[in-house]
Amino acid sequence: MSNARSQTSHETALSDADLLARLVAFDSTSRNSNLPIADFLCDYLDLPGVRVLRNPSPAGDKVNLIFVVEPAAGPAAGPTWAEGGSAGGTAAGERRPGLVLCGHMDVVPAEEKEWESDPFTLTDRGDRWVGRGACDMKGFLALAANLAREGGGRPLAHPLALVFTYDEEVGTLGARRLVDSCPEARALPSSMVIGEPTGLRVVRAHKGHMTMRITLHGRSAHSGYPHLGVNAIEPAGEVIVALGRLRRELAAAGAPHAEMFPEVPFVPLNIGRVQGGAAINVVPDRCTVELGLRALPGVDSRQLAARVEQAARAAAAPFTPDCEVIADSPPLLVAEDAPVLRRLCSLAGQRESATVSFATDAGWLQGLGMDCILYGPGSIDAAHRPNEFVPKADLATARDVLERAVAACCQSPAG
Repeated sequence: MSNARSQTSHETALSDADLLARLVAFDSTSRNSNLPIADFLCDYLDLPGVRVLRNPSPAGDKVNLIFVVEPAAGPAAGPTWAEGGSAGGTAAGERRPGLVLCGHMDVVPAEEKEWESDPFTLTDRGDRWVGRGACDMKGFLALAANLAREGGGRPLAHPLALVFTYDEEVGTLGARRLVDSCPEARALPSSMVIGEPTGLRVVRAHKGHMTMRITLHGRSAHSGYPHLGVNAIEPAGEVIVALGRLRRELAAAGAPHAEMFPEVPFVPLNIGRVQGGAAINVVPDRCTVELGLRALPGVDSRQLAARVEQAARAAAAPFTPDCEVIADSPPLLVAEDAPVLRRLCSLAGQRESATVSFATDAGWLQGLGMDCILYGPGSIDAAHRPNEFVPKADLATARDVLERAVAACCQSPAG
């Protein structure tokens, strides 16, 4: 962890829209290193009173970022984050005042032919900003970074922190890395707002997403002499049929908290990709089946993986398929009386919290002892699509709500 910054930032303050344009210009597609956008954000928040911690990926080509605007010195200020971090966090269940704003820096690819403008150039379309990541979720990143800059110039009673992760789009890998390898993160405030595009709704629960790969092994041969080979695609077909039966069983069985997800009140199973064979005249020696399952809160993903493996092995016999979990993003469920949930609902004028069926970093980050909720500008319907956009009005509304949340959580001595 670096010390608090003492020099003038390398980057001058930008408007929310200008900062969003700078962020969109970085091609931070998950397959690329995110170091360029991370380095820019570190320069932009290189301010007195702002501490930064870089949490690198195992290979060093990706990085999670933590920024903390420390409370002003004085009798109302509690222990600094640095003091809490050096102590290895706080006691289990202990509330840590302040607020964390969280988002991911990576985006999905932008290779669709339907793009009407350069996806990595923010484009003004009147009532909206268009660009890859404008909605999911660089619009929120711009708001959070500017609120941190502004917070650095105000007297705070409790910390305001930012957590920016890598590789959320390919399995919440950065968030899991942060939980597993960054003990300082356990000293951050207990209340976290993750800025996924929720259409300005406050969300308290979401499903998880576990992805699996089943691999069937055979032996290649010329198709004119099939007795010399073993076809791996044929048993894969049996596995696919068995997974179809399992999908129907899961849909019929329901799940805990099903009432919170009325559109899909069960664990959906989706066979998303099948790959096998090199040529039509070659007996295929390998076939893979990849699938995803979206567990509701209270459903054990390990048990789901075991059911998939059991079904695949029974269907493929006498073949013995390899079954592996590629990624596992846990579900989220925040208590109805969580302070951050009540506060955000009040500030947003929302009587009841909402749920969504996509997974987020919150599934892992709640393991830091945090109450995580989702709230952000833009709609998930616009994300991951050509001409992705965020409405300008959503950005303005989200800024107002987040400004008041920072004031309530960080500027009030009571937290």
